[in-house]
Amino acid sequence: MEVHNEIAPGYLASTAIVNYHHPEVMQQAKALAKGAPNTLEVARRCYEFVRDKIDHSFDIGGEEVSCSASEVLRLGHGICYAQTHLLAALLRCNGIPSGFGYQRLKDDEGGFCLHGYNSVYLPEFGWYRIDARGNTGSVDAQFNPPEVKLAFTTEAPGEIDYNINLTEPLPSVIKALEQASSVKALQRNLPSSVHMG
Repeated sequence: MEVHNEIAPGYLASTAIVNYHHPEVMQQAKALAKGAPNTLEVARRCYEFVRDKIDHSFDIGGEEVSCSASEVLRLGHGICYAQTHLLAALLRCNGIPSGFGYQRLKDDEGGFCLHGYNSVYLPEFGWYRIDARGNTGSVDAQFNPPEVKLAFTTEAPGEIDYNINLTEPLPSVIKALEQASSVKALQRNLPSSVHMG
């Protein structure tokens, strides 16, 4: 795929977290792209694979915390942040630029927590926001460009859609994932806002 001049190289980078050079991640990315007629279809397949095949850890009572794309793929589950790492890796491995966005949402205890989603660059539409958190009875995220349908809206008082498109996940997100001893421990220590400094 031809990358336009306005796309920073970081949106295609393989990193320690978005580690698409890992053999299993690369194999999965290539399998998803096989026979696809265009970039749009590859992006859709990558998105739907993560949304539909990689469980959200909270939904299934998962115990082990995943962070890097390869860990998420190996375990078959991760929280939203981890799912974004895998989706970015699958997209980038196929030459499709991808970034990271965040929302501040009310949590069940009356406080706030960050939710992560991706942006993907589609030649026909430009940057397009997608959310592979995994659908439930109350969540219905879709890939239907140009219409954006994320898992959550930010309508309650204090909720924020930061509407950012970062080349790398937030350091606070990585720290929370890497320091958590379990998914339950992670759930008690989720970041609550975006701090860029």
